[in-house]
Amino acid sequence: MSALTETEIRDFMNRPIGERLVVTPLLDPPSCFDAASVNVRLGNEFIVMRKQAFPLLDIAKTEQLDTEVTRYQEKIRLRYGQQFVVHPGQLIIGSTFEYVCVPNILMCYVTGKSTWGRMGLIIATATKLDPGFKGCITLEIINEGEVPIVLYPGIFIAQLVFHKTLSPAQYKGRYSCPTGPQFPDFTTGTSDWAFWYSRLR
Repeated sequence: MSALTETEIRDFMNRPIGERLVVTPLLDPPSCFDAASVNVRLGNEFIVMRKQAFPLLDIAKTEQLDTEVTRYQEKIRLRYGQQFVVHPGQLIIGSTFEYVCVPNILMCYVTGKSTWGRMGLIIATATKLDPGFKGCITLEIINEGEVPIVLYPGIFIAQLVFHKTLSPAQYKGRYSCPTGPQFPDFTTGTSDWAFWYSRLR
């Protein structure tokens, strides 16, 4: 599969509703497009880890997961223009400012901007968008550099690279139509993990 160019991305944004790619709002369209990607901004909600409140997270203990995840993480909301400091080694969960609707004949990879990468900030460590996905994109952000990095809601944080699929498909994931970062959902799949873990013991 080859990546769509700006011209092809714009074409998908102007197709009929059922086939249309939606990335909204595009506050400054000329600055939102690169040659083969769409730049997206950082939203104003974050999930932060409370290390002092919880020593570890064991997904094999399925009966405790909901309580443990709530204790381990906290959601905060900032004003646009308010700074958020990411310290070395710190992981935060953010999301895009833009809401995205991917038609069922496209898929998308979310990648960090090279400017941030050169500062040691790693973006979207496990993010791809399946055909049919709708929602704000949750971003895993970690500072792998040596010094604290200041982020501001509304800045360009990542880019979307689109590919055409060989046949239509439909998103079947657990995170449907999010409007901000979401706490991890271990309710699907963890029972399988617990089963295999018990077999290995």
